[in-house]
Formats: sequence, C-alpha cells, structure tokens
Amino acid sequence: MVLKQENFEKAFTESLADKGKRKFTQRAELIINFKGIDFNKQENRLNLEVVLPHGKGKEPKIAVFTDGGQVAYDAKQAGFSTISSSEITELASDRPKLKSLIKDHEFLAEPKLMMTVGKHLGQVLGTRDKLPKPIVGAKMEALAERLKKTVKIRSKGKYLPVAQCAVGSENMSSGELAENAQAVYDAVRNKVGDHSIKSVYVKLSMGNPVKVG
Repeated sequence: MVLKQENFEKAFTESLADKGKRKFTQRAELIINFKGIDFNKQENRLNLEVVLPHGKGKEPKIAVFTDGGQVAYDAKQAGFSTISSSEITELASDRPKLKSLIKDHEFLAEPKLMMTVGKHLGQVLGTRDKLPKPIVGAKMEALAERLKKTVKIRSKGKYLPVAQCAVGSENMSSGELAENAQAVYDAVRNKVGDHSIKSVYVKLSMGNPVKVG
C-alpha cells in the first residue's frame, strides 16, 4: 500500500473536525495494520526511531543522568533537570515519583552512568521506551532537540500485526500531522515493504479511527 501526504491530511482533517472539547490535549495517533508477516520472528519485528518534522505538539522536558562536572553544568544552563547516581537508586524505590518523571520527560545520560540506570531503572524505563540516550559525540542541546522530536515504533506484547504511535497533538494543523505521519509511515514501509501493509488509520486519543486512503 502506497499512501501520500495528501491522503493523511484528508484523514486528519476529518479527525480534527470531530475532536470535541476535552480537559486535556489529545494525542494524534497513527495505526498501521499488517498482513502476511510473522512478528514472532525476530528479524521481522519493528524497532524504529523516527524524527517528526514538526515535533510532538507538546514538547517533553529533558532530564540528564549525571554526576556533576561539565555535563551537569551544561544541562542546567540548558534548563534541563539533572539526576545523580545516588538519586537513581532513590527513584528505583519510589515508583510514584519515577512514573511522574517518566510521564513528562525524555532522558539523556553520561555514558558512565548507563549501566547504573539500566540496573536500577531499566525495566521501568525500557517498557515505556524511555531508556536514556548516551551523551556521545554531539552537543547536549542538539541531542535533546532531536530526542524531543523522536518517536519510537516497537513490536510489543504478543507481536500482533499492528503498530501504533503518536505523531503529534490535536493543537497541530492537519498538514503538520500529515507530514509527521508520512515520515513514520515511510520508515515502516521501508522495513516491511508495501505488500505487508493491510490498512492505515489515524485518530485522536478519544476519537474514532479514520481510514487513510
């Protein structure tokens, strides 16, 4: 199945027209259904990261795992939160605080702390696709800006033939959402091939699915 940006824009226009009034900002989501592909096989599973051209709509905060020095200084100068190695163990025993932090943040980490983060927080962060990116070979602010716009598409659970991810929010235009969705769709197509895509839908968090194309 080959879809163009105009197909996504038409579908999002319909979806946004029926968004109603909510006490929260709804996510705009992309749903891709597959056919003839066995996701139980490791080589077929999706494990993709896509940078959205127009970001996620609601910009996440950034927290940096660091034990001080230049990394901590740079993080604070950029307005990021910092988490020391001693605070990592505290977070591991305070699940409500950890879940609250995960909800609004993306994470970066000094390479030397990656093992500590994995040991104490890996299970919780991993299941929510929130494992930190190591600060290697690039300026922290550049890494953070890319991370804020990146979405992950993973095969999960019982590896059902469907993938779903947020591609923005209801506050964005149908054109912006369409361009974001196209970027994700193209990445998935490149992985599985046109023949393996059965159908594509878009929807708001509380809205009805709208078929694309």
